[in-house]
Amino acid sequence: MSRLEELISLAQEGNKDASEALIQENSGLIWSVARRFLGRGAESDDLYQLGCLGFLKAVEGFDLEYGTQFSTYAVPKISGEIRRFLRDDGAVKVSRTIKEQASAIKIARSQLTNALGREPSITEISEQTGFSREEIALAENATAATESIQRETGEDGFSLEDVLTDTQTEDVLVEHISLRQAISKLPERERTVVQLRYFHGLTQERVAKVLNVSQVQISRIEKKAIASLRMYMD
Repeated sequence: MSRLEELISLAQEGNKDASEALIQENSGLIWSVARRFLGRGAESDDLYQLGCLGFLKAVEGFDLEYGTQFSTYAVPKISGEIRRFLRDDGAVKVSRTIKEQASAIKIARSQLTNALGREPSITEISEQTGFSREEIALAENATAATESIQRETGEDGFSLEDVLTDTQTEDVLVEHISLRQAISKLPERERTVVQLRYFHGLTQERVAKVLNVSQVQISRIEKKAIASLRMYMD
């Protein structure tokens, strides 16, 4: 067993000295990833600390028996932790008016569900609240919890990051077009579905109601969009 493997094994058992040694001996790797995010509103020291957090998560989750190089496994974890912070920290603040509308819509949706015994349509919610269909869609989308691309989403139990990086190391991915640029290349309908599904956390059923199409159509559009994203990211 190499020193790296020995330290990882000890760290996974809770040995703090081993964790500190791993960070010290891999600080160059952590910095090399953190430097890619300079100029995006965060201090270099903060980026490094976030990188260290991602690195330790990689240590915790690394399988010594899997046969993959640790650096290959660690780099996406390091950059993912930094990306998550930059994304969440830079999130657009939702206005008080939209929050109040979303709250009223949520209450109306719950009341109608209980009264009708099913999920209400957008039209029924509109009649209940007095808001237009567009106002309902805007309020619900704006206040939906932001969907991290690392979180498993969808009926197939995958994350968007898994789909795009399952055959690529982070070093290669970083040199390619960014995810958002790739999404911007999609046709409008596919782009909307991806954004609602993966960045706003809506189910296929909810997306279907917003776009006034069937859930089967949403499933087909989503699969086509994912295939296109794979091609754009290659």
